[in-house]
Amino acid sequence: MTKLIVRKIGNSYGVILPEELLNSMGVQEGDALTVTRSGNDFALSPRDPDFDRVMTIAEAGMGKYHVALRELAK
Repeated sequence: MTKLIVRKIGNSYGVILPEELLNSMGVQEGDALTVTRSGNDFALSPRDPDFDRVMTIAEAGMGKYHVALRELAK
């Protein structure tokens, strides 16, 4: 278990991730991370560009067919 401390960084807050943690995740400075929540637990994972592309396409489709999707959800 790694203990992280929340720190004020400019007008925001953040945590400093140890290099060995970043290496084990396969990420480096400038990479994007995804935060997921399950109850009171949070998980960090490397951002998946393919997932982002698929979500962009899905959001476009949901916007275009929002009326039909609303009807189907009833």
